[in-house]
Amino acid sequence: MANTKKFPPFFFFVLFCCFLFSPSSSNFVPGIKVQQDKDKPYVGVNIGTDVSNLLSPADLVAFLRLQKITHIRLYDADPDILKALAKTKIRVIISVPNNQILAIGSSNTTAAAWIGRNVAAYFPETLITAIAVGDEILTTVPSSAPLLIPAIESLYSALVAANLHTQIKISTPNAASIILDPFPPSQAFFNQSMSSVLSQLLQFLSRTESPLMMNLYPYYVFMQNKGVVPIDNSLFKPLTPSKEMVDPNTLLHYTNVLDAMIDSVYFSMKNLNVTDVAVLVTESGWPSKGDSKEPYATIDKADTYNSNLIKHIIDRSGTPLHPEITSSVYIYELFNEDLRSPPVSEANWGLFHGNSTPVYLLHVSGSGTFLANDTTNQTYCIAMDGIDKRTMQAALDWACGPGRANCSEIQPGENCYQPNDVKNHASYAFDSYYQKEGSSPGSCDFKGVAMITTTDPSHGSCIFPGSKQLSNKTNQVANATQASGANTIRFLEAQTSILVDKNVHVLFGVALCLFYYSLIQVQLS
Repeated sequence: MANTKKFPPFFFFVLFCCFLFSPSSSNFVPGIKVQQDKDKPYVGVNIGTDVSNLLSPADLVAFLRLQKITHIRLYDADPDILKALAKTKIRVIISVPNNQILAIGSSNTTAAAWIGRNVAAYFPETLITAIAVGDEILTTVPSSAPLLIPAIESLYSALVAANLHTQIKISTPNAASIILDPFPPSQAFFNQSMSSVLSQLLQFLSRTESPLMMNLYPYYVFMQNKGVVPIDNSLFKPLTPSKEMVDPNTLLHYTNVLDAMIDSVYFSMKNLNVTDVAVLVTESGWPSKGDSKEPYATIDKADTYNSNLIKHIIDRSGTPLHPEITSSVYIYELFNEDLRSPPVSEANWGLFHGNSTPVYLLHVSGSGTFLANDTTNQTYCIAMDGIDKRTMQAALDWACGPGRANCSEIQPGENCYQPNDVKNHASYAFDSYYQKEGSSPGSCDFKGVAMITTTDPSHGSCIFPGSKQLSNKTNQVANATQASGANTIRFLEAQTSILVDKNVHVLFGVALCLFYYSLIQVQLS
């Protein structure tokens, strides 16, 4: 009896071993893992409506289906869009606009009416998965903060009354600025002036198994800390160990800014004794164009960031603190919102122009082109409308001269000479250069006079360079399509091989513990 007091009972010994040998045991949070397993990580898109000639709801939904976009977030609860989404299997987060928080937070009747009008009227034909109550209320409309939690609670009570509370989550998107001292992540904490509201919010999210919605932009972190935060860390580019960011308190290595931002949220929640709420990134992206004060807002960097972001989510990489959890992310945003006020970047976060042509193409290694593609994955570079002839002529001269595009087909008497105008000739020359450069997004700009399209610009006997290459790419396209489908499966379903590896790892650890336990018992006896 005296000897047994020196060792834990058998049951607790085995439990200790399970924890010791479990993957990422030092960071394991059962509540978050269970919640994350219900919804496999995905990439969605935000849809803003400050767009000239925005697609009709029916055309918008058809476009989403063509692009195989399965998750979207709206900044309101547009009835026409919700009707058009019916029976499409596209999952949508709808929003309570900021200017409605006061009314809903002040009246249970108003909250119930909102749920009836914007949720119950469409669900389940339209797959509403969550309600975002306001957007960055705590930082942009602090006067509404006292009624934020009452609004959330009233909406939740209305969902309960409609028996929808287990299918539709409620949360509120927050700006990254609610967190102070975000790096190293282990030192991060919520702004104490907001701690009362945030504590109530986190208790609600924990109770209802809902995520903490965060808008996280490595672009702004980089712009505000140039010279401190390297651009490669912000863009998910591969790093040498010497360039990785290291948290001196945990010794965790961070290869990208977004992971550090997410972990700063988890550490901040832990400081308020909340460890079972998952992070949902409701906004993240990179602008493709900016003014003179935003030299890093370029097509190439936007393409790099969003492509690498998608790969990061598809690969289910998790974060250094929680490698077992990969937060889903909504890219900001689907369309360039050309009606937005300055600076220039505000109107240039979209993956597509308002007319649904791609601003640039996202590429995910091993899966062909992801989004912004047609069924052939073939794209072309053409001249934009509305450009003055002098500017267009200068771009054409560069393409056919220093750019070394093949311009023989637009010479007099050749197949693409007609119609004989600078815009037509420039389109052919631009596409020749673009295809020669491997269809890289940065090769279709020509100082802002060109754009990428998935519509074949060939006409009559004039066959554009992209179409000439198409027949040579048939086999590659088939393979890319198959690869893309495979990645979609990986994107939506559990990676059973990883789970098997983890289970084997745990069983091996338990067996090893049992072996040592038996040795200890032999020695004691």
